Amino acid sequence: MAMEHLPSGPPQAAGAGEHPDAAARALRVQMLATEHWSLLATRSLSWNESFARATMFLTLLSGATVALALVAQATAFGEGFQVFALLILPVVLFIGLATYVRLLEINNEDYVWVKGMNRLRGAYLEIDPQLARYFITGVTEDAEGIFRTFGSDVGPSSLDTGRFHGLVTTPVTIAFVDAMLAAVLAAIVVAQLTRTMLPAAGIGVLAFFVVGVALFLFGYRSQDMAQLYADSQPTQEQPAAKNEQEGSR
Repeated sequence: MAMEHLPSGPPQAAGAGEHPDAAARALRVQMLATEHWSLLATRSLSWNESFARATMFLTLLSGATVALALVAQATAFGEGFQVFALLILPVVLFIGLATYVRLLEINNEDYVWVKGMNRLRGAYLEIDPQLARYFITGVTEDAEGIFRTFGSDVGPSSLDTGRFHGLVTTPVTIAFVDAMLAAVLAAIVVAQLTRTMLPAAGIGVLAFFVVGVALFLFGYRSQDMAQLYADSQPTQEQPAAKNEQEGSR
């Protein structure tokens, strides 16, 4: 495959028409490409985990819903149904909240990996600026470059999909389901205490909005922390200090 293109013998000296830094330049490109593929593989693993966690939670929710339906038929929505719901729904809600937090972490990690790949593409263009017309993804580390890699568009001439992109992500979908679970659980608790449906319905609606807003605020705060982490530039002092230590030996 790619090994067939590698020279079989030792590296030859640069010819008269060859750039003297060609070997170092090729080594630099190889190192950048290796790091690029490493980030791409890490991003793929993160998305696989994201889909697996979301599927696991929704499967658990479906099983709990079926179990509640069977118990409701057996008890005619009596006290046994309410007790069973109070036992199983908190477990499902906990799994949902844990899934939401982990999905936020995966999205934040993905932002960091995308920014790293944009940084590497910028390094490719530093080596050969003529490659710019071949890149359809972002090559800068600003918001426009990040969303270009994501396939979104930002700017005054668009709908600013970068802002609306957060409303259609997997974590937001899970957050909506978690808010619904919290609303149902709160309504069942109030119905168990008051034996009336009107206050239970009102508390359920209130719980939905409170939990939903809390999860959205938590998500935006988590996103801001990820951006601050990604904006930090790698320091070059540590490698230089290491080289000095090795040279003093």
